[in-house]
Amino acid sequence: MLQLIVDWFVYGVLKLPTSSKLAGVINFFLYDAIKIMLLLFAMITVIGFLRTFLPQRKVKEWLSKSRGYGNLFASLFGAVTPFCSCSSIPIFLSFLEAGIPLGIAFSFLVASPLINEYLVVLMLGFFGWKITLAYVISGVAIGVASGIVLGKMRLERYLVKDIVSPDVDVLSNGARYRGFKDRILFGINEAESIVRKLWGWVLVGVGIGALIHNYIPQESVQRIMGKTGVFSVPVAALIGVPMYGSCAAILPVAIVLFQKGFPLGTALAFMMSVSALSLPEAIMLRRAMKLKLIAIFFGITTLAIIFTGYLFNLLQKILI
Repeated sequence: MLQLIVDWFVYGVLKLPTSSKLAGVINFFLYDAIKIMLLLFAMITVIGFLRTFLPQRKVKEWLSKSRGYGNLFASLFGAVTPFCSCSSIPIFLSFLEAGIPLGIAFSFLVASPLINEYLVVLMLGFFGWKITLAYVISGVAIGVASGIVLGKMRLERYLVKDIVSPDVDVLSNGARYRGFKDRILFGINEAESIVRKLWGWVLVGVGIGALIHNYIPQESVQRIMGKTGVFSVPVAALIGVPMYGSCAAILPVAIVLFQKGFPLGTALAFMMSVSALSLPEAIMLRRAMKLKLIAIFFGITTLAIIFTGYLFNLLQKILI
């Protein structure tokens, strides 16, 4: 429905031709900006409402003592949510607001854009069940491994203080909420507070993403990667990091790369880096964390993707 409204505005009201890159930029910007803002408000409201039923400190203690299981649960939860890297940020911020450890929240943020049900269906059709299963397992593993490493580095000091709730059990006193209405209002007020802090960063990030999405030609990417030889995996991952798109949207590019003779791991590493990391995502995260933490997060996730790409290249004959 939202896409139909945006299409009507861009092509009906503004009367821009469908082949115009400017129309593509405006269409992409309006759709993603509205979608992310609505998702941001809705998810933070829901999670804020649910938080009123849970003692914050007990949840945090359980996840902190889970010895990797918390990262696995967060990564699996990310795998079943159909979000791109930017759309995953609202839930990531909600996790931080709920006092969930940073490393576990990062496991969700990494895995969520890498895997979704649409991607699995498409990959089954193009690559078969063995490659699809290996990709899903690797996506979850990247989320778990990246989250564990980031969690052990104790990077909480690089979070922006006014985004994250203080480390106190503010929800332990049930008398604070007299009924359903009070709990809903708590979630709405929390969502309103966070959206007010983030909306400008969201618009800038989506705007850059719209330009990248519509003005970087696929052929240029193929030419650059075709000349890199054994270094094709890290080059593919590094080229993909600044770009913006979902796995389902970028999968056709990965298929074309594979069909043109690129190794399987190189094609998938490009798809993973475009999906899991993006310049718009970094801009949105800047409101919640300092640049050093963003750089560490991007660096560790990129290394995990590169390792996975080389692993797929080694196993290509077995998987195909």
